[in-house]
Amino acid sequence: MFLHRIHLDPRCREARRDLADPYQLHATLCRAFSPPDRKCPEGEILWRLEPETGSDGCPRVLVQSRTIPNWEGIGVKGWLAKTDPPVDVKSRLKLNALAIGKRFRFRLRANPCVTRAGKRLGLLRLEEQEQWIARKGHLHGFALPLLPSFDLSEVGPDRIDVRVSQEQMLSGTQQHGNAIRVFSVLYDGVITVTDADAFVKVLHTGIGHGKALGLGLLSVAPIA
Repeated sequence: MFLHRIHLDPRCREARRDLADPYQLHATLCRAFSPPDRKCPEGEILWRLEPETGSDGCPRVLVQSRTIPNWEGIGVKGWLAKTDPPVDVKSRLKLNALAIGKRFRFRLRANPCVTRAGKRLGLLRLEEQEQWIARKGHLHGFALPLLPSFDLSEVGPDRIDVRVSQEQMLSGTQQHGNAIRVFSVLYDGVITVTDADAFVKVLHTGIGHGKALGLGLLSVAPIA
């Protein structure tokens, strides 16, 4: 499993098109991981358009993959401004010796939602968004710290310590012209491993829906 940080050149017309349509950005990224006549293998990549840009103004995209890409396979001159060296996630995070209680800083852009009457509905209230990531942590082997409470009379679920920002509706167009709209938020904070096997698995598979729109990538960095 490899992590790549790439920088897109906003002067390139195709790059501007992909930045405006995450589904098209996903399709372009896939060309670096599969031949033109083949479909990108399911689960080959997870990615996220980062909120920060470089000092040169180039948007950053974080890409996690099973294999090393061939960026020339994208086939668009000037699309990439530059690429950073790939990181071997398994080695960098020492996943073979991952212990319960290990703490990481994390970032996740995701689609917090519930399914009601067969329809997927985005969770718009902050408390619901916090509860969603807490539930996902319980399922996937990690926990988030609780906010301290100084009101002993306060009734209700404990709040977790996580930053939720960048609420936005992502819109994309599929190959056959079908429009896609997915609600998303950006989570930043600290998590603690509670189940090493489940945690390693979710690093590979991602969290939630909308992965073709740049959602679901759980990126982590160790805390000393």
